[in-house]
Amino acid sequence: MRLATRPVALWFSAATTASAFLPTSLGLVHPSIGVVSRSRFGALKQKTSLRMSSSSTNSMKVALCQFHVTSDKEANHSTAKSYLEKAKAGGADLVVLPEIWNSPYATAAFPEYAETLPQVGDKESESSSTKLLLDAAKEHNVWIVGGSIPEVVKDDNGENKIYNTCLVLNPEGEVVAKHRKVHLFDIDVPGGITFFESETLSPGEGMTHFSTPFGEIGLGICYDIRFPEYAMLLRQKYNCVALIYPGAFNLTTGPAHWELLQRGRAVDNQCYVMMASPARTEDPKDENAKYPHYTAWGHSTVVSPWGEVISTIDEKEGIVFADLDLAKVEEMRAGIPIENQKREDMYSLKEL
Repeated sequence: MRLATRPVALWFSAATTASAFLPTSLGLVHPSIGVVSRSRFGALKQKTSLRMSSSSTNSMKVALCQFHVTSDKEANHSTAKSYLEKAKAGGADLVVLPEIWNSPYATAAFPEYAETLPQVGDKESESSSTKLLLDAAKEHNVWIVGGSIPEVVKDDNGENKIYNTCLVLNPEGEVVAKHRKVHLFDIDVPGGITFFESETLSPGEGMTHFSTPFGEIGLGICYDIRFPEYAMLLRQKYNCVALIYPGAFNLTTGPAHWELLQRGRAVDNQCYVMMASPARTEDPKDENAKYPHYTAWGHSTVVSPWGEVISTIDEKEGIVFADLDLAKVEEMRAGIPIENQKREDMYSLKEL
């Protein structure tokens, strides 16, 4: 493992002790919480004139859930419910699920697994996947960024449109944000991977952010992270302190760009960046499989405003916990004030 020489960071609740953790090849794992998490830290250069706020809202514990996704929707529901419970047991304020967690990641599967999703402001839903999220948010009193699931919508002509959609739920069990993936994953890498989401999916049309006691948080899905303009607008117009992207990179793009893109968006916008991936499931080589297999990269990760990976995992199942010191966002922006140094007489960025 490339992180084997890095220090391991663990969170201990009042109900857990160091003796309850068992050594593994990855670090340590707790048998009841089921968490495998790695952190790596670096020195953040700070000006002595800067001060950190002592307000409780300047600290947020996040949990990125990385688990196997199968073709069995009910099994996926059971897994997601279990991971949400573990995240709460770990003390999370905000929990993030992976991209397309209720369905195989295959364009042909999206229409079959698609559900009719609620709108912002709704507290009830006939969607089985959404009902699970709404109930969990209320039961565990946590914010949930619900990864993404295929959404079906009838257009004005009575035709079905399918979107790759993420819902955000507050601790009262209310939908507070809804993001439809704006940039569709249409790529053809010679000798690598060919995948066209546009075969069945339609693109979203809006930027998404939501307000929390911890600050404004921007939202994208996977391929959206490759477009710096989207992230920069979330920072510039809405002052987002964190950007969250449920994602599912593959074995071609993952090793090359997964961490690089997160670090780039974090430094560009001087904020925290998080990506939650499904755990990797190896190709079963089943010629009779209904849908082609997609092998996810995994490596769910949290990056600081300084561009350093502060918590991550490998390709296996687990939960990545991280304590976000949101005062670091303002320290970074005050110490390197690029927002005030832009040459708007030469260039500009605006939302249309």
